[in-house]
Amino acid sequence: MRSLLLPALLIVLSFVEGCSTSPRAAFYTLSAAPPLESVRTPTPPISIAIDAVTIPEPVDRPQFVLRTGATQVTIDEYARWADPLRSQISRVLAADLARAVPGALVSGFAQHSDSTEAYRVRVDVQSFESAPGEAAAMVVLWSVRPPKQSTAIAGQTIARELASAPGYDALVDAHSRILATVSNDIASAIRLSAPH
Repeated sequence: MRSLLLPALLIVLSFVEGCSTSPRAAFYTLSAAPPLESVRTPTPPISIAIDAVTIPEPVDRPQFVLRTGATQVTIDEYARWADPLRSQISRVLAADLARAVPGALVSGFAQHSDSTEAYRVRVDVQSFESAPGEAAAMVVLWSVRPPKQSTAIAGQTIARELASAPGYDALVDAHSRILATVSNDIASAIRLSAPH
């Protein structure tokens, strides 16, 4: 009897151990481009406020949404954004704009909605595609309303960045590089509209 209990106990223990080991979730954040070494700052500094960032509903979730085909996506429950994607995009755009427009005071949210001295930026991410080991891609509509003007400058950035390696780290880096491109396009519009 005792000799039968030992193998049965080992089978039950191995089954319980197999059930209790599930993958651990990994959390990721987008990052801004590194700051420039030395820059000449305008006097007085200009203010830039990112009023709004919108993203497509399918990717507005903690989990990574991955493109697996022309008409199919999959959701990875164990690869997650550390904080909401919308707020990460706003934060990174603010940091990248501060780099692209030296000396600018950039807010990642509408801090002073009644301020007439700030450049008001709105960003609509229309497409946010992720293919691990392949590439990241975005289509972004953006607008810049210069201070004391009612007409905004509108633009579009379509960008695709290859992932430098397999895995999610390289994919997140590719998305971060795209946001740097978007910021550079917005910064160009700000410079063109700035008084000379």
